[in-house]
Amino acid sequence: MKITIDRNDLLKALTHVQSVVEKRTTIPILSNVLMTAESGQLKLTATDLDIEASDAAAAMIEQDGAITAPAHTLFDVVRKLPDGSSVRLATDPERSLIVIEAGRSHFELHTLPASDFQPMGKDDAATRFDIATSDLKRLVDKTRFAISTEETRYYLNGVYLHVADGEEGKVLRTVATDGHRLALAEIPAPKGSEGLDGVIVPRKAVAEMRRLIDSGEDKVTIEASDAKITFRVGQAVLTSKLIDGSFPDYGRVIPKSNDRILTVDNKVFEQAVDRVATVSGERSRSVKMTLAEDQVKLSVNHSETGAGEEEVEAQYGAEGLEIGFNARYLLDIAGQIEDANAVFEFKDGASPALVRDPKDPSARYVLMPLRV
Repeated sequence: MKITIDRNDLLKALTHVQSVVEKRTTIPILSNVLMTAESGQLKLTATDLDIEASDAAAAMIEQDGAITAPAHTLFDVVRKLPDGSSVRLATDPERSLIVIEAGRSHFELHTLPASDFQPMGKDDAATRFDIATSDLKRLVDKTRFAISTEETRYYLNGVYLHVADGEEGKVLRTVATDGHRLALAEIPAPKGSEGLDGVIVPRKAVAEMRRLIDSGEDKVTIEASDAKITFRVGQAVLTSKLIDGSFPDYGRVIPKSNDRILTVDNKVFEQAVDRVATVSGERSRSVKMTLAEDQVKLSVNHSETGAGEEEVEAQYGAEGLEIGFNARYLLDIAGQIEDANAVFEFKDGASPALVRDPKDPSARYVLMPLRV
């Protein structure tokens, strides 16, 4: 393989693929990126056996070929080359090396044969549709913070993507929960998505996809089968295995009749929660909310670390209420609210609370209370 390629084009493609490679792996070939030079372009592919990412960049090809090189080292080398420089890549089969030259820079990296690289098999996609990049970003950003990290409940270790019945027709909905909180976002179902019954996209795939869609393209093509999901953004392709499990019936935990309504300045509330939680020594960082007419008092009282409280003005006209929540969860949800105000809907001190964003009524957040 002998090619010449623009450093910026190579770096962009490498950025899209190298992050799926695990830092530590016992299988050497999984540390490498497959480089295939043909038809006027260099195609890069990387995998961890559960996720595969590929991208391509235009190149001047003197000699076709394919080889694998250490993904992270290659990325660091290219990243540190001068901006806009011309990079020459050539393999040295006798020494199992790839030679990288740019200006006065010269590097040699050890390689493994392309035949050792095992790409993921492709499934026939049952569902295929296009979605605006901005819509996909919103669906992901509004929910992924609630993904569970508890490996024993593996079916919660991702975002549930599915088409559901909304108030005004079919919607494409994302849901994530860890059993303590739940986040839901939706948009009108894009054309072609109607057959998407429900897939659980793993946490890592969600993160890689979110990174990929920042590339500036206007739309993303999604292809889903029973076992895999693929995201296509320009020439970049990300394919992931799905979580093989059943997502719980989340509709049962979304409150339907919470009639105690609290409206509070979101930024003021967020800052007050953060200050009061400073003295909470518990792992749960529980904060008690005491609701009275047109105010909410936030308080922490810990036997070892001390106590703190702060009153925040609010709109509240219902019966008084005391309820506790994990401060981290309150802050996570506050970070998603786009409106100046956040709206909390309560039933009593032992029932889940529903949080809404007046600026984005299609997003909903559920919080389970703590004993305080």
